[in-house]
Amino acid sequence: MVHVNAMGKLCPEPVIMTKAEIEKGSAEITVSVDNDIAVSNVTRLLQGKGYSVELTRTPDSQERKLTAKKTSSGEVSPSKPRDELLAILVAHDVLGGNDKELGEVLMKAFLGCISKLSRRPAVMAFMNEGVKLVLPESSALGYIQELEKLGTKILVCGTCTTHFNITDKVAVGTISNMFEIMEMVTGADNTLIF
Repeated sequence: MVHVNAMGKLCPEPVIMTKAEIEKGSAEITVSVDNDIAVSNVTRLLQGKGYSVELTRTPDSQERKLTAKKTSSGEVSPSKPRDELLAILVAHDVLGGNDKELGEVLMKAFLGCISKLSRRPAVMAFMNEGVKLVLPESSALGYIQELEKLGTKILVCGTCTTHFNITDKVAVGTISNMFEIMEMVTGADNTLIF
């Protein structure tokens, strides 16, 4: 039985760690987490992949242990063709509302999840404050660099980097222009805007 120790890991790391073991073909997995959100997220993942899941809590500890055994083939594969192109336009350096600290955490988690998907975007374009995510000090930079290495085209708005006076600091992607960005985004089958 494989053990995934996700104690102290924030969302979505427990799910990503568990998904990696599922993809290795592990038939029996135990996952240790320390919060109810991780229990819920990991349980849904495991059940969706055809595992039965049993939860046990360790007395006098924060540990919650999920014991999973493969019982079926899991989810039916989506009927959508796998060759459709996805584009993502990122216009903000945070995800969500007015809490900037939470928004930064959510954006980093969002980009981290995208880098782990089997169907990654063909192109990601960063505009307006979104260009700040491609700077060396960005907590999400590593995920964007990983996406580029995996084949996602990273376009960065040159007008925006000029406005913020950061063009020479861009650490990933290609400095681009509105026309190229629009051509790539509108040429995709599906576009997400954040």
